[in-house]
Amino acid sequence: MNQNPRDYTLYYKFLETYGPVGFKGINPEDLLIRELERMTEINNQFFYAGDLLQMHIIYTSSQSKQMIGVEAADLSPYQFFDITHPEDIQRLSQGRAKLFKMAHDLYSAQKGCSLLSTNFRMRNPQGSYSCYLIQIYMYFSEIPYKSVYLLKVHTKVDWCKKLRKGFHYYVGDDLSNFRYPDEELLGLSLPFSDRELEIIKLISSGLSSKEIADKIFLSVNTVNTHRRNILIKSGKESLPALIYDLMEKEVI
Repeated sequence: MNQNPRDYTLYYKFLETYGPVGFKGINPEDLLIRELERMTEINNQFFYAGDLLQMHIIYTSSQSKQMIGVEAADLSPYQFFDITHPEDIQRLSQGRAKLFKMAHDLYSAQKGCSLLSTNFRMRNPQGSYSCYLIQIYMYFSEIPYKSVYLLKVHTKVDWCKKLRKGFHYYVGDDLSNFRYPDEELLGLSLPFSDRELEIIKLISSGLSSKEIADKIFLSVNTVNTHRRNILIKSGKESLPALIYDLMEKEVI
């Protein structure tokens, strides 16, 4: 058994062992898989692996049943739209678009790996919502055929106070960020509240402060206060510069 259940060494060993065969033929009785299953149970995690470009899940760990109420054999990428909190659906859609753009870039380069991580509220088997960190490790491989493959790890992080306002967000190739979540990792985030993100999106669509105020039932003064706070938090010189940056990250 892995001595430190928060060490991701087993995930890397899983990639090294089963990545070259496209995650096919995984035996649940394999010692590595049994250790991974025990580790995920301790860590309040589940994971799946598959072909990202084909949207095909090849293997899912058994903890999916305990965490989101879906049997491992039944899990589909499309089910996440059903279990994600309605207020997070738009961000989920944007994240999926970013994910496929990253996969396309890896496939075009015919090499490399990337990491995308963020958090969403998802429905648990009890019918309430829990906060989950989503970590997606993706990489190009020519074996067993050319595609972009992924390992997607879901970790319950209700304990993190930082995620009650704003959300964690990381995109890049620094694989040191593919680790068990801690305060430092989850601190990699956008500093904006849900309301501020809503206003940023409305600004990006060309609405004035008055039009925004009318649309979301706030006073113009309140909207302008949000605009000032958004600019201060962003550290940017202007809102257009911020909006351009967020569009590049496909957050809005």
